[in-house]
Amino acid sequence: MLFLKLYFFLGAGSVIHAVSDEQDMRKMGGLKNLVPFTYAVMVIGSLALIGFPFLAGFYSKDLILELAFGKYTPQGCFSYLLGTLSVFLTSFYSTRLVYLTFISKPMGHRKMISYAFDSGSQISIVLGCLAIPSIFVGYWTKDMFVGAGSSFFDFAVYVNFQNFNAFDAEFIPVFYKTLPVYLSFSGVLFAFCLYNFQSHFLFKVKTSFVGKKLYCFLNRKWFFDKIYNEFFWAIFF
Repeated sequence: MLFLKLYFFLGAGSVIHAVSDEQDMRKMGGLKNLVPFTYAVMVIGSLALIGFPFLAGFYSKDLILELAFGKYTPQGCFSYLLGTLSVFLTSFYSTRLVYLTFISKPMGHRKMISYAFDSGSQISIVLGCLAIPSIFVGYWTKDMFVGAGSSFFDFAVYVNFQNFNAFDAEFIPVFYKTLPVYLSFSGVLFAFCLYNFQSHFLFKVKTSFVGKKLYCFLNRKWFFDKIYNEFFWAIFF
């Protein structure tokens, strides 16, 4: 997952650099044909991040969720539910990112959109080198790293025998194995349909009384900065 995060940060930097350092997705759009290489690598990274089958993120997320459910404890089931919900949310916001940045109608200044360009060779080469493993490295190394009984880590990571449930996780019900994949596809479909066909509905929700309060709460980062500056800073400093 750290590999995918690095990939995404570099891809986001390439997009920001392409649109004259603009960082608001709502002022972008229509970049698919202007920065085709960046668009391609961001789509690959998004698919890997949401756990698209056979890409790098699929194996890591799938294994974590299966191991959590395979504990057959309240804590394990709770972790599985939270992880599965996060798969849906990740799919939603990743699709939103790709749609608002590359696919939707241009919403930014004409000058900014007109002069958008793909990054130079240095960034493009690195992105290309990261995109290829994002597609294949999960499938190539799945048995080496996470296969049941794999000795790759050997004694580097100690796991108590009573807590070892890799084999139990292989035999959990099929429904719980495939649920994250279904929710991943659902998040992609829901986000695309919502932003492509129901944008007016989103506007109504956002401008409603509850929508304004919720938007303010989320846009102000849960008021963490306000609480920290006005309470903790004032008390201790």
